[in-house]
Amino acid sequence: PFIMLRVASRVAASRVSGARFVSNSGLQFELSKESQELDDLSKKFSKEVIIPNAAKFDKSGEYPWDIIKKAHALGLMNMHIPEQYGGLGFGSVDACIAAENLAYGCSGISTAIGGPALAESPVLIGGSHEQKQKYLGRMTEEPLIAAYCVTEPTCGSDVAGVKTTAVKKGNDWVINGQKMWITGAGHANWFFVLARTSKTERTGKAFTGFIVDGNTAGITLGRKEQNMGQRASDTRGVTFEDVVVPDANRLGDEGAGFVLAMKAFDITRPEVAAGAIGVASRALDEATQYALQRKTMGRAIAEHQAVAFMLADMAMGVEAGRLLTRRAAWEMDAGRKPTYFASLAKAFSADHAMKTCVDAVQIFGGNGYNTEYPVEKLMRDCKIFQIYEGTSQIQRIIVSQDLFARAKANL
Repeated sequence: PFIMLRVASRVAASRVSGARFVSNSGLQFELSKESQELDDLSKKFSKEVIIPNAAKFDKSGEYPWDIIKKAHALGLMNMHIPEQYGGLGFGSVDACIAAENLAYGCSGISTAIGGPALAESPVLIGGSHEQKQKYLGRMTEEPLIAAYCVTEPTCGSDVAGVKTTAVKKGNDWVINGQKMWITGAGHANWFFVLARTSKTERTGKAFTGFIVDGNTAGITLGRKEQNMGQRASDTRGVTFEDVVVPDANRLGDEGAGFVLAMKAFDITRPEVAAGAIGVASRALDEATQYALQRKTMGRAIAEHQAVAFMLADMAMGVEAGRLLTRRAAWEMDAGRKPTYFASLAKAFSADHAMKTCVDAVQIFGGNGYNTEYPVEKLMRDCKIFQIYEGTSQIQRIIVSQDLFARAKANL
């Protein structure tokens, strides 16, 4: 079946992705045959591999290497890497389909599986053929992790505040600084690192991106952070002390790093939004099943309007979030700038997923607050969707700026 999926995905990748959603009669919401195969495969993997192991990894905090290896073997990692570099060349819509299904099983494990895509994205956008062949190619040959190093102890949303520096010395660059909250850092084969290369240029030209091999001298990894949720994912600080990187590992032009780092989010934010919808969908399913079985006052609590309306609100948001997410992904696949829709999808899906998980705990009542039931984990895991890859507030800034720019253009 996987061989068939590989062939089908390559056929799909060679077409204009938007054709999947547009027909002569108007909008079409049915998945293509190839996308349906991916949907079936990722749901099966989530049900049979991720869900049975989710609680174990949540309690232990261990990195789910065995599951990562299985996902890699099935083509559920590194989905954007083009065929010429050994990948399957999936589009954004397909990547979102898989991201939602994997997060339905466990968003901590799905973050471990999908996290490398964020580090890969600047390479996809601005890397040379040689860089792509070397660093993206190796990701397809074996299950490896790559990490995106931008956030620092004193700046997250304020990327312009990055203090890590890179100084040119001959044909090399010397990097010094500290990064924080880096997903996958403890297992990274290589890092994308954003560093300040000018003290005088404006933000858009003050930073440069670099590919840094994980075994380079001068890199020190911090301890694995003990987070509220997504405990199967590895998050920690990374210190760079006189780390020497050859100029051949500079991504794009000097001063182009900020733009590369931000454009990467156009690729990954729809997938993060899809992950949030996956968690929300799981919370909705768990709450619905519980509401049908749990009885109070002589009848199932699903028959009480207060509970039924909560479930209806949860369902409305899941469906709306999925449509927003796939619209953002469709924009990307169609070759259009997806930033506006990506931010709409990311903010809406993350916020609704959090509300859905909180309401699921409420529907479970006291049981929902207990670790023997699944919804408390969903609630803990879900909160980070409102924070990483741009907070919900940052997404609203992006949306409002785009909105105002279009409005002024029409004055």
